[in-house]
Amino acid sequence: MRFQSLLPLSVLSLCLAVLPTVYAHGYVAQVTIDGKLYQGNVPNASPTPSIVRQINDVAPVKGASNANLNCGQSAQKASLVASANPGSKLTFKWEGGDGSNWPHNIGPLMTYMASCTGTTCDQYDSTNAEWFKISQVGLEPGDMVWYQQVLMNGGVANVTIPSTISPGQYLIRHEIIALHLANEMGGAEFYPSCTQVNVGGSQTGTAQASEMVTFPGGYSDSDPGIYDPTIFDTPVNYPDFPGPPVAAFVSGSSSGTSTSSGSPSSSPSASSPPASTSSAESSGGTGSCKLKARNLAIRNLDARRPRSVSRVMRKWLSDIAENEFASWSRQ
Repeated sequence: MRFQSLLPLSVLSLCLAVLPTVYAHGYVAQVTIDGKLYQGNVPNASPTPSIVRQINDVAPVKGASNANLNCGQSAQKASLVASANPGSKLTFKWEGGDGSNWPHNIGPLMTYMASCTGTTCDQYDSTNAEWFKISQVGLEPGDMVWYQQVLMNGGVANVTIPSTISPGQYLIRHEIIALHLANEMGGAEFYPSCTQVNVGGSQTGTAQASEMVTFPGGYSDSDPGIYDPTIFDTPVNYPDFPGPPVAAFVSGSSSGTSTSSGSPSSSPSASSPPASTSSAESSGGTGSCKLKARNLAIRNLDARRPRSVSRVMRKWLSDIAENEFASWSRQ
């Protein structure tokens, strides 16, 4: 009985202390453009030809003033530039650093573009790139589950290049902001990734100077959508997406972001509507914990914080606790 009374605190303390360093990793492993698959590079491995700029560490970028907020941890120029068009459909397949599914499910997905001014994107230094936002997505209807959950379930993020965008060479910056630690200042985890494309066509859409930002510079650690003390309240009241609004020229075009459960190599429609994550929630997603005592842990957790822990977070913590209990039982 003594073990049971101590279980919730010990399990939660251990898991919260260990998980951010063990599981808080990931990168873009694959990109598709109109169904054509492009492989990314494993971080810090020997590079192969790709359109995705390779990072050297799967750990998150921490801090809004971090230089790596641009394209990821020490991101290197990729050797290829893919052909695309206004309205092209892209998918981004995010994976955990160990090859498993993406490990997080709290926080927004956002997509930016920047012109590779004066050169081709494989030669472009993005340090001073001027980025404009083309899409952003946060919570599913009902304000209980984030679309990021689809990535945790093994699905992909879908992005559409604006249908009116001017031709030229562009970097596409797809970004996840993981907010599972965002109830503390500086706790947000940034995962940016840059893909190199050459957009054809003859459209004329461009962003205004007031809609462009640099990275770092586009965010502050105190922004409401980055620092959020109420992130685990239910229903979730996400205050605002950080960064600029979606560029005005994108409005009314087919540009957007969604998520889908199919793999990028087999999913024929990158523009399909967001897949529901309600049924996938039961799988847990983190692969981090099992627990025959999960009901006890959840009851105790609910009793302690009945209005401040979300359904998603309770499920995550219960899965964590279950694995710890199973591990201890085998000792």
